[in-house]
Amino acid sequence: MDLSYSSEELAFRTEVRDWLMANLPADIRDKVVSYRHLSKDDYLRWHKILAAKGWAVPHWPQEWGGTGWNITQRYIYDEEFGIAGAPMLPPFGPAMCASVLLRFGTPEQKARFLPRIREGDDFWVQGYSEPGAGFGPGGAEDARRACVYKGDHYLVNGQKIWTTLGHYGDWIFCLVRTDSSAEKRQEGISFLLMDMTTPGITVRPLILMDGGHEVNEVFFDDVKVPVENLVFEENKGWTVAKYLLGHERMGSGSVGASKRELAALRALAARELKNGRPLLDDPRFRDRLSRTEIELQALEITSMRFLDKMRRSGQPPGADVSMLKIRGTEVQQAITELMMQAVGPMAQPFKAVDAGQIDHVTSRLAPRYFNFRKASIYAGSNEIQRNIIAKMSLGL
Repeated sequence: MDLSYSSEELAFRTEVRDWLMANLPADIRDKVVSYRHLSKDDYLRWHKILAAKGWAVPHWPQEWGGTGWNITQRYIYDEEFGIAGAPMLPPFGPAMCASVLLRFGTPEQKARFLPRIREGDDFWVQGYSEPGAGFGPGGAEDARRACVYKGDHYLVNGQKIWTTLGHYGDWIFCLVRTDSSAEKRQEGISFLLMDMTTPGITVRPLILMDGGHEVNEVFFDDVKVPVENLVFEENKGWTVAKYLLGHERMGSGSVGASKRELAALRALAARELKNGRPLLDDPRFRDRLSRTEIELQALEITSMRFLDKMRRSGQPPGADVSMLKIRGTEVQQAITELMMQAVGPMAQPFKAVDAGQIDHVTSRLAPRYFNFRKASIYAGSNEIQRNIIAKMSLGL
């Protein structure tokens, strides 16, 4: 097993780092590092910059506009984005829907949707979870709302919930139930692509406890979806969903962003005073910080093990990729907790900024802490991930 980078890969890292320094808009970076929400215009502007460079969809096949990079180069690209404070593009179009279309889409679907996803012309969102059915793939398995075949179209009724950035969406991919008589809940589900401007689709905001508008509920009332927007086979949508979720979990580690956040945490702890001394002098705090740093190093090494395995086999990640999702989200949550401890009462949300006492970044720490409680739930809860590892990797 080779966990080192070649000289060519190190040169590539330098290329990515230098390009980001020269081309990442300062206002977008400032929003990322100060934990403010990006607008749809922010995302689209950054997407256009990446598309002009040819870096918007590096994991795609070259015939559709991909870079031809190997798996290690793509990992370096993601890590450097996190370190620089560059936002990753929302995954729903470039990573998730596109991966599905490349694997299961018809030639007509690929020609219609992939160029617009690559250039950032359409903003995609995901419709999986449903009310009362959990958050993540469990909600997809329980897709119970009616979708009726009407010859040249499907007629969709029902509701999706926790739709991230749904208020930005131009298109949404959904799991819908097309056979209510199926014995297993994963059966009888189909994968549909829907234009968000279709009559009958209503998006309503769900305001989170930090006051932010990130997620939504989406209602479907007699929504007509052309039959050509069915991906793969009718009632075989769970096959598509499982493929998609594997790609989502591989990107859950966020090693680069966590490295940047740990550096920011150290800076906070070095200046925040406890009994007149920096918090870094507190042995209990320093112990928790060191443990988190070690966990992040272990996560990075594990990620590189997966890279080496995929590089040698040419195969996508298996069930054990869930390890990255579990540990990556736990590290992210640990960092937010330590930041709250470092700042104390000054992290309270909605506090007016007083230049003499508190800065804008500090005032956003509590909302960020609240927001990251979801990290161990999305893409399948960490409890489910452990079950997957036990069953699929350990054979228990």
